[in-house]
Amino acid sequence: MQMQKDIHLTGKDLTAMVQLRPQDVGKYAIVPGPKDRLEVLLKKIENPVRNFSFMEYTMYTGNYQGIRVTAINGGRFSTDTSITTEVMCNVQIENILRVGTCGALNENIKVGDLVVADKIIRGDGVTPYYVDKDFKTLADKKISDTLEQVAKDLGVTVHRGCVWTTDALLRETRELVEAKRKEGAMAVDMVSSALLTIAQLNKVKAGSILAVSDNVITGEMGFMNPLYYIAETKLIEIALETVKRLEGK
Repeated sequence: MQMQKDIHLTGKDLTAMVQLRPQDVGKYAIVPGPKDRLEVLLKKIENPVRNFSFMEYTMYTGNYQGIRVTAINGGRFSTDTSITTEVMCNVQIENILRVGTCGALNENIKVGDLVVADKIIRGDGVTPYYVDKDFKTLADKKISDTLEQVAKDLGVTVHRGCVWTTDALLRETRELVEAKRKEGAMAVDMVSSALLTIAQLNKVKAGSILAVSDNVITGEMGFMNPLYYIAETKLIEIALETVKRLEGK
């Protein structure tokens, strides 16, 4: 017996399952990975209303200085990120700002610096189901320009360029890392590929700004470094200010 539908569950189906409508969300979505970063963001949004809670993911919508903003812990890996990004795209959110973390692939990029992704080297296992190997995953230029400028205005050291997304955190071998560096990657994460690819396919503007948590080249681990935690806090401030500037305020 054949499947009765072409795809068992689509993004549109999932959006309907959580009873989410376009009028329930904002024009902008800010998307951290972990719940604790979402909680920091919610403290800065006025009157956040919970849109849905599904599995481990919760979406809220409120206001920031008169702008309607949606916040969701959008996933920490490519698989869960693909699910939440499908929901955001299918509910017609127009702009998605990812605030995440990355490892530096350049010895001159320090723990606590920020990286704005321009393009992605796709090393995840999700996007091959969406696009072929020749597809170029790109961030929205206006969002990236604004993220970079806001970071500079706030006095944060920010780098901009190519990010490699991988699903295999514990298989970042010297040979693989050097190959990706030769392709132009300055940092590695586990999310941006899925989020930006799915957004691009749905013609949704999206950008990704990442706090450097460690340096793959030097071996420095910064997860207990105060500079990393300061950078995490700055991500939220930068994202909210970026929303203001994109809205012309």
